[in-house]
Amino acid sequence: MSAQMDVFIEKLIENMRSMHYIVPDDIPGIELYMDQVTTFMDKHMTSLKRTEEDRILTKTMINNYAKNNLLPPPIKKKYSKNHILLMIFIYYLKGFLSISDIQSLLTPLAQNHFDESSPLPLTDIYEQVVHMEKEQLDLLLKDIENKYQIAKDCFKDEPDENFLQCFSMICMLSFDVYMKKQMIERMIDNLLAKPDSSDKKTDTKEKTKTEQKARAKTEQKTKEKSKTKNAKE
Repeated sequence: MSAQMDVFIEKLIENMRSMHYIVPDDIPGIELYMDQVTTFMDKHMTSLKRTEEDRILTKTMINNYAKNNLLPPPIKKKYSKNHILLMIFIYYLKGFLSISDIQSLLTPLAQNHFDESSPLPLTDIYEQVVHMEKEQLDLLLKDIENKYQIAKDCFKDEPDENFLQCFSMICMLSFDVYMKKQMIERMIDNLLAKPDSSDKKTDTKEKTKTEQKARAKTEQKTKEKSKTKNAKE
């Protein structure tokens, strides 16, 4: 790849390294109306926009999230800090997961951790997840740098060398995303899977066998004690 591409990739990596994460303390402590929510999200996540015209969040999006049960309903048309945290999760997940998959992931959070009186509040879960992501960032960026070096060693001296090398790197990144997406979807399916009735039957049979063996041992011991007692008499 050209020196110009080297500089471009370096800038991309630096931008990723300095990516801003919204932390709970960034979110106002008061409930917000929808316009205030969209303004807040647009301001704090503007670095994630692909173009200036892009919107991080719109009123239509919020209404659709509520309609699809991704968000608990607002209280008197106002959204809490936990509403905003769920919207942030939605923003990151919607790029590669379906609405139904996102709903499957967020419904337990909304049911068990949305209330501030919960033993484990949503704020704590969000902070822990963000902390883990930051810890993984260096590994992720090193992997990207490695893929870039691999791509640079391909298709040398070809007339369209730069395009083919760039294409190769995009394919490697895409394959990585594809494989992880496959894994994520199957993990979600596993979360939703009901225990197999045949497994239950097997467990029941094994339990019955164990109980029968235990009873047989008890009966045998009782018989042996009885024989010993009779012999003494």
